[in-house]
Amino acid sequence: MNINNQKEILGEELDTTKMPGHWLLARLGKRVLRPGGRELTRQMLNGLCIKSSDEVVEFAPGLGFTAQLTLNQKPASYTAVERDEAAANAVRRYLTGSNQTCLIGRAEDTGLTDATATVVYGEAMLTMQTPGKKQQIVQEAFRLMKPTGRYGIHELCLVPDDLDEDTKQEIQKALTDAIHVGARPLTVTEWRTLLETEGFIVHTQATAPMHLLEPKRLIQDEGFWGALRFVGNVLRDSEAQHRVKKMRQVFQTYEENLAAIMLVGIKRNSEEKGFDRMPSH
Repeated sequence: MNINNQKEILGEELDTTKMPGHWLLARLGKRVLRPGGRELTRQMLNGLCIKSSDEVVEFAPGLGFTAQLTLNQKPASYTAVERDEAAANAVRRYLTGSNQTCLIGRAEDTGLTDATATVVYGEAMLTMQTPGKKQQIVQEAFRLMKPTGRYGIHELCLVPDDLDEDTKQEIQKALTDAIHVGARPLTVTEWRTLLETEGFIVHTQATAPMHLLEPKRLIQDEGFWGALRFVGNVLRDSEAQHRVKKMRQVFQTYEENLAAIMLVGIKRNSEEKGFDRMPSH
């Protein structure tokens, strides 16, 4: 998708100085907007092991990068739940069958039927939620899932586990100021506990550096020419350049305490929920 298409999708009327950081990056031509990049998304999908028999639900697909990878696995069905109409329209461009749909809705209250999916996943969206909303979204994933279904997340995380509260709040404020969206990342253990408390057994875990705007990651995610186009678009827009520079500065300032995490959990039987929690490792 080129930059002109992204501007059309995301709305040229939005003020560059105020729009959410991920929308700004998308309008500048960045396709991969996940904190751990293309590689951590692939690891999540490998952990989910999507097959032709699977019924997949994706929360907040954004512009559909991961949706395309999922659809390549030809699951029995694919349902995306996206809050934003413009982003939903972007995803719908990739949907070709009657068993593929993108609904307008909220991840914490999808309106879908109980036990309707074997795989549920969402990326770079729980980080932006309050503690209560995080819990509601994970509960909704549990509700939607058939027994032994798989749930995957790919989010921003804080390291190390014993990071003090003052530093956590400082990082949250810096991130929120830079990306213009409330950012509330958790530590690795806190992310695992969120899933385990709501009835999932974590069986796959991986982390990666938070290098979203570093040259090496840009090339890995976008390809050489895609990265070059993105940088060119940034340099041609002074307001966007200021925003991107500020985001990158925040990521670099807190590099030792920011990472990306991927977890895949298996749904416990309902009578087991809340008991025999797996130890973190």
